[in-house]
Formats: sequence, C-alpha cells, structure tokens
Amino acid sequence: MSTLIELQELERYFKTPKGQLHAVDKISMKFEQGTTMGVVGESGCGKSTLARTIIHLQEPTGGKMFFEGEDMTHPNKAMIKRLRNHMQIIFQDPYMTLNPRYTVEDTLKEPLVLSGKYTKGESLNKEIRRLMDMIGISGRLRMSYPHELSGGRRQRVGIGRALAMDPKFIACDEPVASLDVSIQAQIINLLQDLQKDFGLTYMFVTHDMSVVRFISHDISVMYLGQLVETSPSQELFERPLHPYSKALLSAIPTTDIDKPRERIRLKGELMSPINPKPGCRFLPRCEYATEACQQPQKLEELLPGHFVACCRARQLNNLS
Repeated sequence: MSTLIELQELERYFKTPKGQLHAVDKISMKFEQGTTMGVVGESGCGKSTLARTIIHLQEPTGGKMFFEGEDMTHPNKAMIKRLRNHMQIIFQDPYMTLNPRYTVEDTLKEPLVLSGKYTKGESLNKEIRRLMDMIGISGRLRMSYPHELSGGRRQRVGIGRALAMDPKFIACDEPVASLDVSIQAQIINLLQDLQKDFGLTYMFVTHDMSVVRFISHDISVMYLGQLVETSPSQELFERPLHPYSKALLSAIPTTDIDKPRERIRLKGELMSPINPKPGCRFLPRCEYATEACQQPQKLEELLPGHFVACCRARQLNNLS
C-alpha cells in the first residue's frame, strides 16, 4: 500500500483582531492509497479547514504537503490545474453547493468541458450518462434542477461532479450530515462501492462516530486544531487511549439497556484557539491534568499503529 498524500507539520492560521487563530496546527498524517481516513472531533476543531487546505481551497500557513511524493505545499497555476484532476471535495450541503440554474446535465458537464478532455458531442453525452449510472441517478432526471431533487439525489449529483475528473483523492466534508438516516446509508454504500471499483482514497470528515466507524479504515481525532489520537478504526473504538477520545466515544447513543454506556461529562472551559498557550489544549477540561501537561504534547506510538498525544496516556491506560 503506497502513500498518496502526506502532511508534515501542516498549519493553517487566520488573522483576527485579537491575534492568530490556530485552526490547523502542526498536523502530520498520511493517506494511504485506496483507504479511508476518518477525521472526527467537536464542531470548530478544524476538521473542515484541514480538508479545504489539503485540496488548496485555502492555502497553508506553514508545514509541508506531498502528493505522490511531490511537494504540493505552494503549487503554481499549472500544478493547481493538475491537482484539480486528482483531488476533489464533496460538501456537506449539496443544495448550497449546486448552481440553482444548472440542470443535472449542466452540473456534470461543466468540469468535463473545463478540463478540455471532452467537447460538445456524443463522447460528452456518453460520459454524462456513465456518470449518472455510477451515482445512481435516473436518466429521466437529466434536465432536472437542484430544487426538483431530493437531498439524497442532490448529494449524488455532488458526488458525480467530484468523480467527473477521475480523481484519486476525495475529501468528504460531512457528506451525509444533512440527510435522513436511511439516505445516509445509501450514500455511504455508494462511496464504498466507488472506492472498491476505482481505488479511491477518502478523507471522511464527520462528528458522527457511528458513521465514521462504518466507513473508515483509520480514524484521527482532532481537538482545537491538533491531532490527539490516531489509530485503526476498530482499535480506537475498542481501546481509546486519550481522555478526550474516551469522552467522545462515551457520548455515542446505545440501545443496550442491560449494559448502558457510562457517559464521561467534561467540565471546564475551552481553551481559546487564538494564540493558544503551549501545552495540551485539552488541559482545562481534563480531570487527569498535571503540571507536565503544560508542556507541548507530541503524537507517540503507544501501540502498533496507535498514536496518542498525551504525556499521561501510558500511566492512565496501564501500558509499559
């Protein structure tokens, strides 16, 4: 399995009247070809900003990004155009991201024409039909506008638009958050089928732990712009090591009345992401915090493939 995208100490800061807001702060991670990396955390932790920075909808403030081993941190126009063929995004709200004046055909046609791969003619129509078949949209809806489609169908059109360029990497920014549960399952199954057929690599951003467990091979947990834990999906659910991950998982609803899950209720105030102090950003809400937690925390491999940014994780989890 080869590494498609690698991030090294990636940063994305925003200037505010009070100082620098550290939305993404020194993130290092790898996306392996043909797998799904789930990224979870509370709203405002920087998940979506990370996704948009990777595909260059926003430019990084610092750090490095590599695509197939090539530095793509600050690409020129020619490289941006090439990256657009390989890296796409699916947004959370399909209605807001589709042009209301474009039919399904127009939406799928636009990237095909702009890429220069197709011109008006039978080859273009054939490719549009192929995309519609791939995403499960009936041909009778070809001339329909976004307001005439259900939420699930609109999201399928958004997926089709992302697939039009035959990408290798797709950032899925909470693609099922605005959909009904039954429709969520259909979209998740579609994404998995497409991954199997075309070897796609996904970054799946969500706050729904049940969804991320189902689709992800690996999961990274973010807190106020930083990674606090990353591990294989099943292992994170069976043995979370960071106090924040444990609290996050304890909030998952359960229907088992015989073994109710004990909810970990966090206390304390959130640390400000504007000019944050050195040290663990979870410190004000962590019941296990000590003076050592005021020092910068780095991801450390405590179990095979399981990395945690917590100086007390070994002790708290009885690891040698």
